[in-house]
Amino acid sequence: MNKTIFLTGILFGILAIILGAFGAHGLEKLISADALQTFETGVKYQMYHALFLLVLGSINQLPEANKKVIFYLVCVGVLFFSFSIYLLATNSLTAFDFKTIGFITPLGGLLLIIAWGLLGYKSLKHFN
Repeated sequence: MNKTIFLTGILFGILAIILGAFGAHGLEKLISADALQTFETGVKYQMYHALFLLVLGSINQLPEANKKVIFYLVCVGVLFFSFSIYLLATNSLTAFDFKTIGFITPLGGLLLIIAWGLLGYKSLKHFN
């Protein structure tokens, strides 16, 4: 499981760099400055959680079952939060109105918060 967590962190990090560069160089003339800033927020949170997964994959003291739940919360949270932000920020470029799925952005954020809280709770419980 550690290998999967670690490799997913690397994948999320690589994608964050690619999407960040795309936003800075490919989208700057296509979307508004506010939309670009929104896009960059998605990139930042994706990168934060890529690093989170690298740390989680490196911790050997937590039981695998705990790490697995946290891993899934982060993965779904990043997909819901960051990727919905990417779609919402580029909404003006497509015929589909991504605002109809905008409700998943806060759900993704909630999953990320739960993942952090669960890591903290399980760490305190396990390390004491």
